[in-house]
Amino acid sequence: MSRNFLVIDPEDGMEVLRGLASPIRIRMLKLLHVQGPLNGNDIAAKLDLPQSTVSTNLQILENAGLIRTEMQKARKGNQKICHSTFDEVLVMFKEDMKPLGNNSIEVAMPLGLYTSCEVSAPCGLCSADGIVGLLDVPDTFLDPGRMNAGLIWFTRGFVEYQFPNNAKLADSQVEVMEFSLELSSEVPGTSADWPSDITLSVNGTEIGTWMSTGDFGDKRGVYTPDWWKLKGSQYGKLKSWRVTQDGTYVDGMKISPVSLVDLDLAHHHSIRLRIAVKQDAKHPGGINIFGRGFGNYDQDIILRLQTA
Repeated sequence: MSRNFLVIDPEDGMEVLRGLASPIRIRMLKLLHVQGPLNGNDIAAKLDLPQSTVSTNLQILENAGLIRTEMQKARKGNQKICHSTFDEVLVMFKEDMKPLGNNSIEVAMPLGLYTSCEVSAPCGLCSADGIVGLLDVPDTFLDPGRMNAGLIWFTRGFVEYQFPNNAKLADSQVEVMEFSLELSSEVPGTSADWPSDITLSVNGTEIGTWMSTGDFGDKRGVYTPDWWKLKGSQYGKLKSWRVTQDGTYVDGMKISPVSLVDLDLAHHHSIRLRIAVKQDAKHPGGINIFGRGFGNYDQDIILRLQTA
């Protein structure tokens, strides 16, 4: 299962909102979503619309990033093929920026607000109130109830989050980028000796792999709700991933030579964080990600940017 999501703030997503603010364009998006890539003539025929109307509205959708186009050879010349870009569009107000000092910014990302995912079972999600959807069914990761998730787990695959690059908006240079999140391995039941290689990537570049030693269930997590079974994962380790000018560190230990220069954040409008257990991991022991209402640290996934 692989799905793509777009999360926009109404204040900075006006082009997307304009793209969605038309019954004709909604029909076109639905058609592409259901039937797959089509050219303009096919869209006009299937929706019984004038070619000029289709062309105008396709341009609006492309400008908004809601479709992408590519040229393909046809029997006579070339044709433009239109692809639906996203499976789901979420309109939400992003977390407010929290100043940590004169030159620091913090953004908290709710656990369920991932913008892309591809996971394998055993897997699941739950909120502080109960299980979300069905256990061990990857499609549950598309359930709208995921927005309230406080714990997610899967065996292999990834979830990806899209943070705003507020340093670029402020025209500031990033000196240090840090992600803070609570993690553990995932095993049916729990086991303190269950290694798992957890890999983080930023904007498509792997910044390094950290090995979790186990799936911890010796005692109830400080914030884990009473209804959650004691035999299930209770808490993780709060890990700090820092990317600096000379490499990437986890809790102060250098794990990778990937630096801020390699990530070139100044040319990206967003910071896409992917948390994965790769298919070829040496220790494919799954993952638990703990958010608010679970584990030992009542926090979301935190991004901190130290700027010049």
